[in-house]
Amino acid sequence: MTDALDSLLTVLDLEQIELDIFRGTSPDEKLQRVFGGQVAGQALVAAGRTVASDRHVHSLHAYFLRPGDPAIPIVYQVDRMRDGRSFTTRRVVAIQHGKPIFNLSASFQVAQPGVEHQIDMPTDVPRPETLPTFHDRFAPYQDELGAWYTRPRPVDVRYVGHPPRAALGQGPQEPSSQVWLRADGQLPDDPLLHVCIATYASDMVLLDSVLLPHGLAWQSGNVVGASLDHAMWFHRPFRADDWLLYDQWSPSASGSRGLAAGRLWSSDGALAVSVVQEGLIRVVR
Repeated sequence: MTDALDSLLTVLDLEQIELDIFRGTSPDEKLQRVFGGQVAGQALVAAGRTVASDRHVHSLHAYFLRPGDPAIPIVYQVDRMRDGRSFTTRRVVAIQHGKPIFNLSASFQVAQPGVEHQIDMPTDVPRPETLPTFHDRFAPYQDELGAWYTRPRPVDVRYVGHPPRAALGQGPQEPSSQVWLRADGQLPDDPLLHVCIATYASDMVLLDSVLLPHGLAWQSGNVVGASLDHAMWFHRPFRADDWLLYDQWSPSASGSRGLAAGRLWSSDGALAVSVVQEGLIRVVR
């Protein structure tokens, strides 16, 4: 396990300070605000720790309310909304400086048999081992990226096509993007940990698909962006330390907001997770 992944596991290992109240910290990475995937992952950990071990999360819906302050801890308050025979529902509010910065609702279910189908995984996608690493892909831009290029990365991300920065100057692209990703090291077998790592990773590149048709990039200096809300549905068991194909697209952008959707597929073709997010996209002229 890499030091970066070990640090992420420490960040996700919340401290319980009272019944249904947890405290989390942020890594010391000199960021201006807390990464949204971190807050979502920590909130899901807090919810999951109040749920029986035979129930697994099948969906979450969340809103990012205020930027998180990485210099101070985040307090997570869990509300036990419902404990039914098959489903359990939790609501989590993340608080800093006495104000909510994030809220999440998550539903957990006892494993049950039923009808099953799925759409097919995209074909003709190169294997992740044949694609350049993040640092190789962004090496031509490392001087302008600075600390964003050198910061520890607990998730190995391999772009199938061009990331927005590499596509900059090439004109409008299709509003879609594909990456392979996985935790950069072997994880424990705890299923909750794997879905929390996937939740963390799902917020990393999803809004790229909004930028591509407009010839924009986060590093171009004229784009301001932030996650507004986030929803996930967990369809089938998976391991976050195995390669997952993240197929993403943007159906619409308007009103300084962009909508992006994605699917996470395991290497054997199983549809593991569906994701939808709306983000703030402001172009500074």
